[in-house]
Amino acid sequence: MGQTERILSVDSKKELEIGLNQSIAELVVTTMMAQNFHWNVTGMAFGPLHELFQKIYEDHFLAQDELAERIKAIGGHANGELGKMVKDSKVLESDGKSDDRSMIKMLAEAETTVAATLSGVAAQAEKSGDLLTQDLAITRGQVHEKFAWLLNSHLR
Repeated sequence: MGQTERILSVDSKKELEIGLNQSIAELVVTTMMAQNFHWNVTGMAFGPLHELFQKIYEDHFLAQDELAERIKAIGGHANGELGKMVKDSKVLESDGKSDDRSMIKMLAEAETTVAATLSGVAAQAEKSGDLLTQDLAITRGQVHEKFAWLLNSHLR
């Protein structure tokens, strides 16, 4: 049992597990959205968008593992059921049949949603005295907020 797991109450562990699993669910859907857009983007901005979408989904794939490992470190269960993730996610799937501007807008909104969920996890972690989960949630939230900013910059 790790130091953080020992100091957390049962209720705090459960709340953090729920929040982190929610973050993973949204991240999984956002990852697949970015990959879908990477495969299907067309238009004058194909090159830079194709590259940006790839950068996003590669980052997000690794982040899923970080969040799942944190759940395990605090003694929780990381949900690995794709259907449950899609159902629980506040980010909706996309079929990828959109123009480039719509893709950018949808992905920017998804990034903002993930950042907001992680911000909530950070607040809960702080309240629980779990500074390591708080740091992870803040760091990941900043990454998603930056991706939202990069995407929205294409729309201005």
